[in-house]
Amino acid sequence: MNIYLVGFMGTGKTTVGRLLAEKKKFSFVDLDELIELKEQRRITDIFAKEGEPYFRKIEKKLLKQVSTQKKFVVACGGGVVLDEDNIKVMKKTGILICLCANCQEILRRVSSSTHRPILNVDNPQERVELLLKMRTPYYMQADKMIDTSGLSVKQVVAKISRILTARK
Repeated sequence: MNIYLVGFMGTGKTTVGRLLAEKKKFSFVDLDELIELKEQRRITDIFAKEGEPYFRKIEKKLLKQVSTQKKFVVACGGGVVLDEDNIKVMKKTGILICLCANCQEILRRVSSSTHRPILNVDNPQERVELLLKMRTPYYMQADKMIDTSGLSVKQVVAKISRILTARK
């Protein structure tokens, strides 16, 4: 079984994923980092030069490859859930856990980040609110939801561990 962490940017998928994988003795992969490695360029460059559809195509292909592995914690990009096939692949090969946070928490966490192409706009808060509203129905398809607002990484990992123990 794999553990797929989905959710909006800034909800803690990568940070939580690394610690969770260490604790469970699983391998860890950040899907966005894998895309950058395979493409040999940053996601911001992929978005700027090829556009989001091209990025989503690569994301889907690499998710399918990763899903053939066992005992992986996979931190997925915020938009991976927009493709129904991606959700099916993740649910078939593991548990899908959505990390969420309120808009203010997300903006606080990503405010110093320069590698988030969808936030390169005049009004980032408006953009985050819109995207959260659009993506929430997709995130709701996860097996479990965890609000990471105000929680430490260790607290989130503990919550996930309890969910995994209860599923056995």
